[in-house]
Amino acid sequence: MSNKTSLLMVEDSLSLAAIYMGYLRDESIDVRHVASLADAVEYLQHTVPDILLLDIELPDGNGMELLNEIMAQKIQTDVIVMTAHGSSDMAGQAIRTGAFDFLTKPFDANRLQVTIANAIEHRKLSKKVKTLSELDRDGYCQFIGQSLPMQAVYRIIDSVAASDATAFIVGESGTGKELAAEAIHRQSKRADSTFHAINCGAIPAELMESELFGHVKGAFTGATASRDGAATIADGGTLFLDEICEMDLDLQKKLLRFIQSGEFQRVGSNKIERVNIRFVCATNKDPMTEVREGRFREDLYYRLHVIPLQLPPLRDRDDDVLVIARRFLTDFASAENKSFSSISPEVERIFMAYQWPGNVRELQNCIQNIVVLHDDEEVTAKMLPLQFREGQPAPVAKGLQAEEGSVVEPLWIVEKRAIEQAIEQCDGNVNRAAGLLEVAPSTIYRKVQSWQ
Repeated sequence: MSNKTSLLMVEDSLSLAAIYMGYLRDESIDVRHVASLADAVEYLQHTVPDILLLDIELPDGNGMELLNEIMAQKIQTDVIVMTAHGSSDMAGQAIRTGAFDFLTKPFDANRLQVTIANAIEHRKLSKKVKTLSELDRDGYCQFIGQSLPMQAVYRIIDSVAASDATAFIVGESGTGKELAAEAIHRQSKRADSTFHAINCGAIPAELMESELFGHVKGAFTGATASRDGAATIADGGTLFLDEICEMDLDLQKKLLRFIQSGEFQRVGSNKIERVNIRFVCATNKDPMTEVREGRFREDLYYRLHVIPLQLPPLRDRDDDVLVIARRFLTDFASAENKSFSSISPEVERIFMAYQWPGNVRELQNCIQNIVVLHDDEEVTAKMLPLQFREGQPAPVAKGLQAEEGSVVEPLWIVEKRAIEQAIEQCDGNVNRAAGLLEVAPSTIYRKVQSWQ
């Protein structure tokens, strides 16, 4: 019996098929070729290859049709789709459907060989480790929850982590975008190297280039010593660019060049340095809207938006809100040496009906607020923060955009209400309110002054 990996290539161009087969000539792979969907379907009826190299655009249909059928019938083959240049949305759809990876045409021998090697390694690991079914996973890395939307997230992370493709995470504030980025890193081959995160919206534009690339001594006023930037720190590992749409346009151009070449220069230096980094980025905005309105470079968007990952808001995660609330209650009660061990049925009903505009972060703050300010065995309705007791949950849009007829408050109003409620809960103690909100007291004083 042959120990070779079996591979079926579905490619209608005979010349391209010959080139790809040439790329794999010296590999321990048994390659078979068909030129149409119909031939591929017939082949799969009697033989299941280890790997299916599937072109999307075929003369008798779209390769996504076959991928959907493979997933529906749970055929045990790792699918690698081949897409034309610029069709990254199709690649992302294929990954979400269940493809192992994708190749953007044109690609060279090394890219094909590495991708197939990753698929072979993935199959080996799958045979060694008996994984739980999707619905059995009640958590994943640092995520908590077993709802169907989160099972889809876990599956996409599994797929993305196995390759070096750039992941573009989109989700409302508080949905766990950094947790998703860390999960991708921890499940990847780079897990033993550094995971480094930068919040592009929290760093002033004039300091961002130094934060990203580092600087040499004397590069600018205050640069009393040379300093490594994120590019150097994350070499060999993963660089997470949170709130990527907040980055200054001039720096976006330098970032694009860095991503394409892996080369950069520290601020104040003429020396070119080279690193090997896997990029993951995130935003709570609609990236295409940012592109259309000129705030985000289109070429950078297409360079980064390879594998999109949409994190569901907490209100769309079924009973996960109660699972997460109980976990937070246990953790905070232990940390604060309090007696809490359960949540009353009335509070559970309130939590399930509430819209959670701040998502998991808001739930975490809510439970911490209750534990810090009260002590009992059970969380009751009278312990809830003001917005719950008044029965007036903040209106919120579904997804990133409001549906027709929905009401979305300006962010500063939502923020103002949250700060005022925290101060009220703490009897006017701003320092304590700042602790609950996880911000500096000076931030609260500054914002309160701006409202007056």
